[in-house]
Amino acid sequence: MLDYSLLFKIGALGIFLVILDKVLKAAGKDDFAVITNLAGIVIVLMMVVSLVSKLFDTVKTMFTF
Repeated sequence: MLDYSLLFKIGALGIFLVILDKVLKAAGKDDFAVITNLAGIVIVLMMVVSLVSKLFDTVKTMFTF
């Protein structure tokens, strides 16, 4: 069953990062904006990796006799 809460979390994090990026760039803090974007990408990738791990575990249990 598909869990939509993770999609909403990723979307909310993306919106937050875009707003934070615009604020930091307007303040002249381009370095912090880049670091914040990279941290956001890492957080989203960790969320996705946990889902892929669950997928592999499910597939492994399906084909184990």
